[in-house]
Amino acid sequence: MPLALLALAVGAFGIGTTEFVMMGLLPDVADDLHVSIPAAGHLVSAYALGVVVGAPLLAAATARMSRRTVLIALMALFVAGNALSACAPGNGSLLAARFVSGLPHGAFFGVGAVVATNMVPPERKARSVSLMFLGLTVANIAGVPAATLMGQHLGWRATFLGVSAIGLVAIASLAFLIPRDHTHAPSTGLRGELAALRSLPVWLALGTTVAGFGALFAAYSYVTPMLTGAAGYAETSVTLLLALFGVGATAGNLLGGRLADHSLRGTLFGGLASLAAVLVLFPLLMRTEWSAALAVTLLGTAAFVTGSPLQLMVMEKASAAPSLASSANQAAFNLANAGGAWVGGLTLAAGWGTTSPALAGAVLAVLGLGVAAAAYTVDRRRATPSTGRVVTTHVPEGATAVHR
Repeated sequence: MPLALLALAVGAFGIGTTEFVMMGLLPDVADDLHVSIPAAGHLVSAYALGVVVGAPLLAAATARMSRRTVLIALMALFVAGNALSACAPGNGSLLAARFVSGLPHGAFFGVGAVVATNMVPPERKARSVSLMFLGLTVANIAGVPAATLMGQHLGWRATFLGVSAIGLVAIASLAFLIPRDHTHAPSTGLRGELAALRSLPVWLALGTTVAGFGALFAAYSYVTPMLTGAAGYAETSVTLLLALFGVGATAGNLLGGRLADHSLRGTLFGGLASLAAVLVLFPLLMRTEWSAALAVTLLGTAAFVTGSPLQLMVMEKASAAPSLASSANQAAFNLANAGGAWVGGLTLAAGWGTTSPALAGAVLAVLGLGVAAAAYTVDRRRATPSTGRVVTTHVPEGATAVHR
């Protein structure tokens, strides 16, 4: 694998750290800015909103630019957003800074996935995407706990300065390691990029992402009360258990990338089915401490097996606009985050029990399987009777058509 993938992973590590560290810093931020914890919780939503807004807009706006230049510029915006967060004098300005920090998130992963796949042979595309996402999953093991400890001992502003420093390292890595000859975008322009998103298979792929990862977040958003209320863990042990989720996510990400290079569709179906099975078993596994730890690890593994296949499938279905489609998939991930948490919350509000969000997640995983099956059916219907290959339309120069 090219060393340039390390630069993408460093950027992903910084993004993953700043995305999830706010959850651990909410009490400190709320106390320092003299706001309630629910009000400080809007800082998490502001970042997610920035991802949803910035992912398609920035990818579309930079469609004609060198992808190497785009990646460096996006990481510079990331550094600026986190530096502004560190210097924010009040809650309102911090909300704005968190929104800015989220803007480059989706576009970076979207454009980065295109660059990663262009640097490797076709049989290693999924693995290249998984190696970029490795930075995101490792952030949950090392980056978020370290940044949280830094914020608790040195103040939450020091955390965002530290994340800004990671961003500067990522910029230097991108500048030195990303080769210029693999970074030119196709000449379709904004209109061509938007036209490529009118395809039904693209929207079915995005729908699979929303349902599949909505299943994860329906359970993961409420994993702390499950661990403390059902499994009997002390609150001080939750951080270590969440690190186990990161270990599982890292293993699942690497496994999914390797398997998807052999069978993209099979890996996707298998991952969603495994996720549904783990979530169905969650209420049983939450009855003892050791099985609860196993459940959290398996949840990360099963969910992230599907990460690389979903990203690659969206890119292939919109081969004329891979950067925009790949970035839109990151927006879909964040919609899954918000939607899954909302669905899980409904079960708790209905009084169905502490572990009920996991069962709601299982329903969403089955829904994701249904959408993926519908996408497969559409592909089969578009296949020619004689060859069984998918009929493709004209692909602009610089784009790659893939038959699956």
